[in-house]
Amino acid sequence: MKSHGYAAHDTKSPLVPYTFDRRDPGPRDVVIEIAYCGICHSDIHQVRNEWGNSIYPMVPGHEIVGRVTAVGAEVTKFKPGDLAGIGVMVDSCRVCPNCQASLEQYCMKGFVGTYNSKGYDGVLVHGGYANNIVCDMRYVHSISPKFGDKLAGVAPLLCAGITTYSPLRHWGAGPGKKVGIVGLGGLGHMGLKFAHSFGAHVVQFTTSASKIADAQRLGADEVVISKDANAMARHAASFDLILDCVSAPHDLNAYLNLLRLDGTLCLVGLSEKQLPVAPFSLTSFRVALAGSNIGGMKETQEMLDYCADHGIVSDIELVSISKLEEAYDRVVKSDVKYRFVIDMATLKP
Repeated sequence: MKSHGYAAHDTKSPLVPYTFDRRDPGPRDVVIEIAYCGICHSDIHQVRNEWGNSIYPMVPGHEIVGRVTAVGAEVTKFKPGDLAGIGVMVDSCRVCPNCQASLEQYCMKGFVGTYNSKGYDGVLVHGGYANNIVCDMRYVHSISPKFGDKLAGVAPLLCAGITTYSPLRHWGAGPGKKVGIVGLGGLGHMGLKFAHSFGAHVVQFTTSASKIADAQRLGADEVVISKDANAMARHAASFDLILDCVSAPHDLNAYLNLLRLDGTLCLVGLSEKQLPVAPFSLTSFRVALAGSNIGGMKETQEMLDYCADHGIVSDIELVSISKLEEAYDRVVKSDVKYRFVIDMATLKP
């Protein structure tokens, strides 16, 4: 199936228009005409090979929302005209214990990413900076009409949303729990919205005083400037859970020291640099340093339905696909509130 989009061809050159072939739809496949695709910081890491695993040519994008245009004969969940979304993965082995438990993101064979990945047949997979996509129905999500005219704000839920929703649910963020969110960016603002919606007492950590008002608007009960040692010290040994959403090098020990007995610091931001941990930061209060990776298909659909019912979407800036380089540079500078989303109506054949 013919597709067109924007691709990176090496680590240094800007993304450029690119025509390519997707597989012909099979009996279990859903074809989606893409309306919106979010720009995740991991798109930038991979386009620029900052994680050292990039495969070129690369069509990025794994926060995909659009309308179904065709379905295979075995597809019952979708029909043409339905709203649908695709997130970070498009396949997994389906038979390992984790896949069987609807935790496909932890597939023991390794899931197939929506882009910068090869399918189990060895064919390179391309993502959502394009006009269309073909995907097995298991990895396609229903998007509720309740979102109305906020469809562009739904796209980042497929990565930023589920990446923060899953650990907050796993560690029981809710009434009676004190939860910290580190970083107020694409991930952090979604973590803040969810933790507030779940009923936790939420403390937003940021390095920028200019973000205090926004953090309060998004649901923070308290805002702490993390560069202020005295402000940090006032919260020592008091958190049940801290969700670290920062993708740049920073001091993990400063946050481990804020956990109460058996508290958890969970990483969801992915720095390209190693982050050292002092043993005493872990042993003093038997705290845990953990990580979480997106969510499985069942939980992602649960998250989307929760957002539809509670009126939660990402705060976005809509951008033309011709402005990708400018958007990338602004993401790196943390100069976006809080997620860029590409309007695919601006993509020309």
